Amino acid sequence: MPDALIPLVLVTPILLLLALGIVGFVVRYQRRLIQQQLELQQLHEAAQQQALEAALLAQEEERRRIAGDLHDGVGTTLAIVKLHLNTLDQPELTQEASSLLDQAINEVRRISRNLLPAALQKFGLPFALEALARTVPVDGPTQVEVEQRGQPRRLDPKYELIVYRVVQELLGNGLRHAYAAHIHIVVEFGLEQLALRYSDDGVGFDPTLPDQPPAPGTRTGLGLTNLRSRVGVLRGTLRHESAPGEGTRVWISLPIPYLSTIQTAPSSVL
Repeated sequence: MPDALIPLVLVTPILLLLALGIVGFVVRYQRRLIQQQLELQQLHEAAQQQALEAALLAQEEERRRIAGDLHDGVGTTLAIVKLHLNTLDQPELTQEASSLLDQAINEVRRISRNLLPAALQKFGLPFALEALARTVPVDGPTQVEVEQRGQPRRLDPKYELIVYRVVQELLGNGLRHAYAAHIHIVVEFGLEQLALRYSDDGVGFDPTLPDQPPAPGTRTGLGLTNLRSRVGVLRGTLRHESAPGEGTRVWISLPIPYLSTIQTAPSSVL
């Protein structure tokens, strides 16, 4: 070997090792950077999740406070006014006012029950869902069926309330906007998931159109926004299907293990 090539032969492996070292360093740096980005994204998503959950729970706490004020404050005041009317002993003058007071008292009670479902607080989700279905008049324009399958059972009270609100929202949206003859809601308690399936034979809507105020006799997907927020808090998934004149179907899946994790005492939520 010529003497001139000896330095080149000695330097080449060193250069190769140096190049491999640089490549290895860059690869490790990129992996570390990607890992850090994933961790930051997870932290950001966790923070968003906690903020959304806190907002919904604060909303429920405000509903509880308003329900108490209506029931204990306004309802009691109306009842006292009615007692004063009755003491006048002039039914020909007070009958109409007393009837109006009865209507107001019943309306206050109805609003209070909607804001804070006592059946859910006392007896749990399965019983409250049955009670919710019974609130719809059987002789009304829309026939409602809320069916429970599997093994209905109690969940963490905090999440039971949100699940109840999801079903309530599905039912309320259908009754207000679907103009349907039939609404069917299935609540299936599985081992690993709680599945909610909603269907109606109403006017439907075009899910590809942007959210906007509906024209008379039509419907939009505006009601899905609140549903997505609540389902997101419960770590669930939501899928819907609709078309004008073809009704609406919604599928929701919620993880039972997450919903069954007791994180707060019942008294601090309901």
